[in-house]
Amino acid sequence: TLIFCFREDPPSHAQERSDDAEEIQWSDDENTTTLKAPEFPEFTAKVQEAISSLGGSVFPKLNWSAPRDAYWIAMNSSLKCKALSDIFLLFKSSDFITRDLTQPFIHCTDDSPDPALNYELVLRKWCELIPGAEFRCFVKENKLIGISQRDYTQYYDHISTQHEEICRSIQEFFKKNIQYKFLDEDCKYLKASISKGGRIWLIDFNPFGEVTDSLLFTWEELTSGKNLKGDQSEGEATEQDYPVFRCTNSKVTVQPSPYLSYRLPKDFVDLSTGEDVHKLIDFLKLVRNSEKNF
Repeated sequence: TLIFCFREDPPSHAQERSDDAEEIQWSDDENTTTLKAPEFPEFTAKVQEAISSLGGSVFPKLNWSAPRDAYWIAMNSSLKCKALSDIFLLFKSSDFITRDLTQPFIHCTDDSPDPALNYELVLRKWCELIPGAEFRCFVKENKLIGISQRDYTQYYDHISTQHEEICRSIQEFFKKNIQYKFLDEDCKYLKASISKGGRIWLIDFNPFGEVTDSLLFTWEELTSGKNLKGDQSEGEATEQDYPVFRCTNSKVTVQPSPYLSYRLPKDFVDLSTGEDVHKLIDFLKLVRNSEKNF
């Protein structure tokens, strides 16, 4: 049963109605079902307990992705969550989460026709990270081959002036804490955050592949090694043991946020980019018909 609230007409309007008008009868049939939102009391209690143990505010994600594209829909315009309802709102509004649930192995070669997959809700203690101190690092065959500025849409003067020191610090951290310590030789760890005191924090690991945003690199470069030689300065170590570092080096190259398009209806985005041919054809027909009528 779906219940709607209607405004009652004033008496003068009611008197003008015809006596023959049919009145709406609401059914009291016991067989009529009422729609209710699903409830998960045990799961909700566990999640809320975990949030409380992490200080009351968390950063949520699934196995691979976080709902970064849906931050705009939250009341605080952030991924900072204090309750399960906040997490649900972000997850159901995120294309990244939908992809993880419906196409988790896109760009992958399956070892089995029906691979088993268990999803996990990952909660991390909320921390205010400085966007200009985050870097995405690419590892291939146990070698750190590339480092990219994480927030590449903005220009940060300190990155341009200190890029050699930053690159050297991350390389030393990689050799000491990561290299040859994991079974998978190819991995990408993102958001290697450097604090004001120069300390490096490892934030996350993700797959080495096209499903991951390559930022200022291309996946062709990362997989083939082409065009990575020329990025090194003379006198630096050889490409075998020194990663390529890329950052936004001019305010002229500043770009809008890559997540802005996720705020718009998908039909609008498809039309503006021409990705959906059928929608584009329908739109052109609509324009042509409107011109004829005019």
